[in-house]
Amino acid sequence: MTLTKADIVEKVYAAHGRMTRIQAVEAVEAFLRLSKSTLIEGSNLRLSGFGKFNIRDKNPRRGRNPKTGDDLTLDARRVVTFKPSGKLKAKINEGS
Repeated sequence: MTLTKADIVEKVYAAHGRMTRIQAVEAVEAFLRLSKSTLIEGSNLRLSGFGKFNIRDKNPRRGRNPKTGDDLTLDARRVVTFKPSGKLKAKINEGS
């Protein structure tokens, strides 16, 4: 099952009886906006008990077009990686 932004809003709304749906939407949007801006700036995002989102710089590298077989150079880029916390890993492995 995929958890969507709308699902998160509904869960936040249901968990907080005094919060309106609009406030729940604003809270989730504010969190996502803050998270995105932090990563775009190049800073890491650590959520205690959940994990850490890291920004990594990847160097240019040689690649190959699988359709034509032509060699090409892939540009340098930044990627986001995620490392789950030990607590999250333990909880996930409890269920298996």
